[in-house]
Amino acid sequence: MGMIEGLKPHAEYKESGHRWLGSVPNHWSVLPNRALFDEIKDRNHPREEMLSVTITRGIVRQKVLLDGSSKKDSSNLNKGAYKLVQPHDIAYNKMRAWQGALGASTLRGIISPAYVVMRPRKEANPWFYHNLYRTPSFAKEAERWSYGITSDMWSLRPEHFKVIGTVLPPPAEQAAIVRFLDHANRKIDGFIRAKRNLIGLLNEQKQAIIHRAVTRGLGQEEEYPQISQISADQNSKNLRPSAKSADKKFKPSGIPWLGDIPSHWDVRRVKQLTQILRGKFTHRPRNDPSLYDGPYPFIQTGSVARAKKFIRDYKQTLNERGLAVSKLFPKGTLCMTIAANIGDVAILDFEACFPDSVVGFVPKSGLDRDFLYLVFLCLKEELLSDAPVNTQGNLNVERIGVKWLPFPPFAEQQRIVDQVESEAGTFDTAIVRTEREISLMQEYRTRLTADIVTGKLDVREAAAKLPDLPGDAVPEALSNDVLEETGEDQEE
Repeated sequence: MGMIEGLKPHAEYKESGHRWLGSVPNHWSVLPNRALFDEIKDRNHPREEMLSVTITRGIVRQKVLLDGSSKKDSSNLNKGAYKLVQPHDIAYNKMRAWQGALGASTLRGIISPAYVVMRPRKEANPWFYHNLYRTPSFAKEAERWSYGITSDMWSLRPEHFKVIGTVLPPPAEQAAIVRFLDHANRKIDGFIRAKRNLIGLLNEQKQAIIHRAVTRGLGQEEEYPQISQISADQNSKNLRPSAKSADKKFKPSGIPWLGDIPSHWDVRRVKQLTQILRGKFTHRPRNDPSLYDGPYPFIQTGSVARAKKFIRDYKQTLNERGLAVSKLFPKGTLCMTIAANIGDVAILDFEACFPDSVVGFVPKSGLDRDFLYLVFLCLKEELLSDAPVNTQGNLNVERIGVKWLPFPPFAEQQRIVDQVESEAGTFDTAIVRTEREISLMQEYRTRLTADIVTGKLDVREAAAKLPDLPGDAVPEALSNDVLEETGEDQEE
């Protein structure tokens, strides 16, 4: 990024007296937050739009957070006590400020009465403090000032936020920092967006290889573009294979998603080929701490969704009481999420407990576990489009059980797995490399932002040379165009 070349430290520094800030430019002021912000408790606006304070995206419309997810509106029907947030206000979640649930608002709306709204005074640029307060160093400072028995109960109270020491650069320099970071973020976001598009194309190509193998078998002479030929702006229709021959004999499967299959293959229902296991850890005991901290690994829905293929680690455990209200899946179980990230699959690499949002499949004799994993990867779209969804947004397990699957001879299943792993491995390597490039760029963004907003680098001269952005552009740090793809965004 040419715009950061030549950035240098300021000429003179002084000790800020605050560990999270370190040394700051000599001409910057260091003040407690109470000198820069006024707490706002503007209530009785029940008709205003609901907003959410998130860790990943800052302040967003609640409907944006809920759209496309299994989360429900948990707000109270009586919204008279909710607090009004106006553009340029800074709001934070008291229980999650130490995790980054804080930001400046571009929106007008209301938030939970348990959250805190701070209004910057005239000399404080809200976008500068948005960047400053979302740095890892401030998160640690917020954690230091948060109180509670356990981390789930830590709270950054307004009276403690107000005594945290912070910096106040001259207003013109605050504006220069915001301008510079806006330009830098747009370049970084463009890089990340292109890389994510490339990952999407690589995954699409990999999926095409898997689908061809588990529905048509081996020996097809079909040509796909090489990885070196795939670019982030390539249209997906160009990734379709071109069949050079179709000498194999096929027969109609009678199943729309399968189409024609090799004539010597069979089709069977899921419930005929597997033993189906259902977790039973309901919402109520999830919040009971007396069920945790024992010898039994406990796997949540998100761990299945984030697994590449195998679930190899865990963060929580259950005791004997927890085991009694859960379901223990054996090692090797193929696990499928039926809530939140619907239809994601992974193979369990050890014995573990699961909630009722995950279904387990244990292959019966004649079905290769890894072949079933490949078939389920191809079945996801079919499940999403066809399986009925109940009021909780869960897939209907019985309907999954009657789905038809291709059933080649066992030895052929194993050959298909071997060939797919060989062909898809190249794509997996490219995807991992691209994901690493994204991760490094995100780390670079975090470090660059922290160095600039704490005065370790002087951007005044560089910012003055940058072109104006069109219109009243929202600072890119506040946009939702490029999101952290964690699979989950936490509001509370």
